[in-house]
Amino acid sequence: MIDATAAEALASLESGQTVFVQGGCATPTVLLESLAERAATLEGVTVVHLHTEGPAPHLAPSLAGHVRHAALFVGANAREAIARGQADYVPALLGDVPALFGRGVIPVDLALVHLSPPDRAGYCSLGTSIDITMAAVRVARRVVAQINPNMPRTHGDAFLHRRQVDLAVEVDAPIHEIESPPISDIERTIGERIAALVPDGATLQMGIGSIPSAVAAGLKGKRDLGIHTEMLTDAVVDLVEHGAVTGAKKELNLGKIVTSFVMGSRRLYDFIDDNPMIEMRPVDYTNDVSVIRRFRRMVAINSAIEVDLTGQVCADSFGHRVYSGAGGQLDFLRGAALAEDGRAIIALPSTAAGGKASRIVVSLRPGAGVVTTRAHVRTVVTEWGVAELHGRCLRERARALIGIAHPDHRERLTAEARVAGVLGA
Repeated sequence: MIDATAAEALASLESGQTVFVQGGCATPTVLLESLAERAATLEGVTVVHLHTEGPAPHLAPSLAGHVRHAALFVGANAREAIARGQADYVPALLGDVPALFGRGVIPVDLALVHLSPPDRAGYCSLGTSIDITMAAVRVARRVVAQINPNMPRTHGDAFLHRRQVDLAVEVDAPIHEIESPPISDIERTIGERIAALVPDGATLQMGIGSIPSAVAAGLKGKRDLGIHTEMLTDAVVDLVEHGAVTGAKKELNLGKIVTSFVMGSRRLYDFIDDNPMIEMRPVDYTNDVSVIRRFRRMVAINSAIEVDLTGQVCADSFGHRVYSGAGGQLDFLRGAALAEDGRAIIALPSTAAGGKASRIVVSLRPGAGVVTTRAHVRTVVTEWGVAELHGRCLRERARALIGIAHPDHRERLTAEARVAGVLGA
């Protein structure tokens, strides 16, 4: 590992090369800014990453033709670049992405990562984001690191030795934080309904946002919950502090909170720092269906943009406009469905646009991405109730889903469903 300035670290980047950038709250912003400056003098540079936090200088309109982003999951700062055609969305289940690097489907010339300082044995931690990063680093021709004392030192499959880093840029700056969103009355009701479905001793997968936070609030009275998830947020810290999460009943990784990446506040980062309870693992482990199904009481909780009356789930786009990505939803829903006493849950508010639009729809809008097929969907929850779809025919599914739609939209949905033949004769 050789010390360098950010400009020196990116000086060897050439036209036509592919750069991987560690994402989430571990986004190496100083290196990303230097990448944008260097790429402005080049042509055909491809930048690959999951969503990043903070500014996205490599996606500036002025860099069109110089840089093209291949998004494995679309973050808020990349949506406009996708819409204007300066970036591409690569649909892939999150658990499958490491193999795209390993098999050379996505080559990596340069990997930009964000590390904690080396310990006395020379090991640095990837901190808040292992996800697909370790897989990219292992195949990269060169690795450039942003070394930051503010990056928490996490355990598990999280370490790079200084010998694995070609150039290092020292930075002393806060890593990106995500504020916990406020919880509305609707989301609180959804959280309470889901919490009622979670037994003591269950193992949970939850994402980020108001609904997972609301679910966590309703779980504080539970006992011996475990966590096996792709993403860890502040909500889990609350559950550990309340004694609800112990991991004592987990069938794998007993007593450990297993996750792939962490997004939240400094409080969360302090919680995971050098904490042996936290085990960071790559997504080809956390999202492996054969692993997930081994938790007997696995409960997977995921969200949706809209759900049609047959049970198809759109979770990555508004029609043709890409909003996020496939992520790990199908990985966890399938794993939980195969678990002995598992439960796979899709949760969403019943309406959008201030109540004017129903998110339970007769048909998904044109271009909508079906992230989870109707054959995979088991349980759908809104503030109006719980619809159990597994084993039900299309007509029964339609009736169950109309039953948890907002009352203001049920009559219209019923009429439209009859015209479409969804409810039968």
